[in-house]
Amino acid sequence: MGQGCWFYILHCADGSYYIGTSRLDDLETRVSQHNLGLFGGYTAKRRPVRLAYSVHFDRITDAIAYERQVKGWTRTKKEALIRGDFDLLQKLAKRPFSAHQS
Repeated sequence: MGQGCWFYILHCADGSYYIGTSRLDDLETRVSQHNLGLFGGYTAKRRPVRLAYSVHFDRITDAIAYERQVKGWTRTKKEALIRGDFDLLQKLAKRPFSAHQS
């Protein structure tokens, strides 16, 4: 079996969420790297971060596709995923699309 990869959501100190993927076997190492500010950018200015959600994929392409999808979701939908509230996720997915929604 291949190493696979992780899709993850971090909860940042300012209350925002960071969404990413990692090929590391150990997701705790990736979270530590974010907390050490090794990546610069978004999470470096919003530390500490904590792991809010993760899912393992066999293929990095699947994890990246999921990352792109979830990044487009509303905060409400991301929080439903984090809580495992799949009933709410399903309801939110059925909402009519507004021209202003991204």
